[in-house]
Amino acid sequence: MDWTFWLEWVIKGFVLCLILLTGFAYLTLYERRALARMQIRIGPNRAGYQGLLQPIADAVKLIFKEELTPSHVYKVVFFLAPILTVVPSLVIAAVIPLGTQFEIAGRTITLYVADVNVGILYLSSIASIAVYGIVLAGWSSNNKYAMMGGIRSSAQMISYELSLGLCFVIAIIMGNSMSLIDIVNAQKDMWFAVIQPVGALAFLIVVLAEVNRAPFDMPEAEQELTAGYHSEYSGMKFALFFMAEYQKMIVVSMITATLFFGGYREFWFLKDTFFSVDYFWWLGPIYLFLKVIALLFLMIWIRATWPRIRYDRLMAFGWKILLPLSLALAFITASGILLAQELSSPLLIWVIPVFSIIVFLVTVALINRDLRRKSYGRI
Repeated sequence: MDWTFWLEWVIKGFVLCLILLTGFAYLTLYERRALARMQIRIGPNRAGYQGLLQPIADAVKLIFKEELTPSHVYKVVFFLAPILTVVPSLVIAAVIPLGTQFEIAGRTITLYVADVNVGILYLSSIASIAVYGIVLAGWSSNNKYAMMGGIRSSAQMISYELSLGLCFVIAIIMGNSMSLIDIVNAQKDMWFAVIQPVGALAFLIVVLAEVNRAPFDMPEAEQELTAGYHSEYSGMKFALFFMAEYQKMIVVSMITATLFFGGYREFWFLKDTFFSVDYFWWLGPIYLFLKVIALLFLMIWIRATWPRIRYDRLMAFGWKILLPLSLALAFITASGILLAQELSSPLLIWVIPVFSIIVFLVTVALINRDLRRKSYGRI
């Protein structure tokens, strides 16, 4: 293994970090403009043409903003917590493939930092430790409201991590591999979101809870917790928490696109055509970028339209509804694929979406019945 391998690895890691940092900056502008359009407002449009320099203005403001550190905090942990929050949001993207490969000066360059044959285990392990920075931020602030935000974040992570793992299992079963590259290539003929639409929906719900986005933003519920775990933070320390949230939005959108929407691959009906990534490698990052933009818009749309749900209902939804539903979907997916293989009939794979939708409709009906009973009881 020569020095050029390490140089390539360092350059690709640097470029990936640069992409995520730039994406974080302009995702804030994207969200503010999208929310303004939905709420019939103008949004930021003063700094630069159509507000394109607004992220730079925000960065300059936060860099020069005075940082205040309360005297009662646990200082070492207080300073480390923002770093522990932002680092996992960067390193988790190392195994996500952005495209295929290309050649330059006789050397083959792959469009990913690392190809790990257990890439999904890497994703789940990094995702599970990302909450430590939030919990430690709440605890080290020595503030009851901040502490409550940290506790809520850990409880929410425990509630939805099991469902996240089962959604990973669904993708592993359909792709017959834990490698993200193999999972993307397995979707050449059909996206997993088409074969298992309810599983893709469950995964979208889970990742919203994982990144503490509305309506699952209980760790930072302003009306209840005065901004939650980062109440005592200001300046660049607060900016790191802000950065971590938006970078995680980008990363989980990339993961969702990779596991259920074909990743960097084209629509299945465009395979073997002029628009296939097998012909032009540079189409891969473009396809992935468009899918990420669409998923980010969906997150913003949900924030603009759905109210924050009550905390006890949030926990009940995770344990009583989403976890059993994810378990049933994993069982249906495994059974459908095994049935198709045993009977040597690829058409039997379509029993998976049929039974999954039936289970989903039954779940919705049971939820509605339970809500009616509770409303009648209050009357």
